[in-house]
Amino acid sequence: MWTATDVVAGVLRRSYENGGIVTKLASGMVEGQEVALCVTEQGLVRVDQLAARYGRANGEAWTVGRILAQGQLERVQEWQDRAQSEGMEVVEPAEMLAPVTYPGKIICVGLNYRPHVTESAFDMPTHPVLFNKYVNAVVGPDAVVRAPLDSTEFDYEAELVLVMGRVCHQVSESQALDYVAGYCNGNDLSARDLQFRTSQWLLGKAGDGMGPMGPYLVTRDDVPDPDQLEIIGKRNGEVVQHSNTREMIFSCRYLISYISRYITLEPGDVIFTGTPEGVILGQPTETRRWLQPGEVVSVQITGLGELETRIG
Repeated sequence: MWTATDVVAGVLRRSYENGGIVTKLASGMVEGQEVALCVTEQGLVRVDQLAARYGRANGEAWTVGRILAQGQLERVQEWQDRAQSEGMEVVEPAEMLAPVTYPGKIICVGLNYRPHVTESAFDMPTHPVLFNKYVNAVVGPDAVVRAPLDSTEFDYEAELVLVMGRVCHQVSESQALDYVAGYCNGNDLSARDLQFRTSQWLLGKAGDGMGPMGPYLVTRDDVPDPDQLEIIGKRNGEVVQHSNTREMIFSCRYLISYISRYITLEPGDVIFTGTPEGVILGQPTETRRWLQPGEVVSVQITGLGELETRIG
């Protein structure tokens, strides 16, 4: 059984073993309250305490959602830089949460890597295939997720997640990344038998806990090009997915521009950008081993740490 100490230690280990000191924001429960946390080499630091230190406390809770909604990300980065040299008090949350706990919209992209389209026996898309999840799907690092009640075909999907930082409406590809707050790992857990029960994928994609994200948000400036990131999915420590986001059919820039043509994106909204080949669905029918209780799946993307999820 994982403890809160194990989870926090894992977040820090998986942060700094990937190298570099960059701005990373996490969310956690401290003293019964959701708080935004800066992930530093010393440990996790409460943003509300930094706000109080630098004269910006106003009695409101400092959450990642609030930081994004109010355009305070650069200010928080400045506080972290100052506190890094002046010393910071670290905390140990009772529970780690997804970086953005209540995204207004969770938009997912299906069939966005050519080898995955082929292994899944679909036609190659000419436009992005979009579907959605809801807030009930959101869980954080090291969460325990159970397959839906009557599903026996539970699958993993390692994905890059875009987190929006500004209101985004009908933007060009060249400007699209300017509207991103940052990036994190995601796992589009899928109940395949429910997904294909009808022509609509929703039931097999939007179940409780089926959208793990984390372990933290890495800000846009610290990811030079989201379309050049190595992505690895593991099952019980064994690599089962390994690709690069440059292999996506529709780039991050294109996805943001395309979606914003029809749907206004707002701060805190997230986009799951699709999964590469290697999912269970893509294997021959006779060799498929669907996820079972006790297994651990993980997602690791260049510079974004590692997101682990236990199957309950």
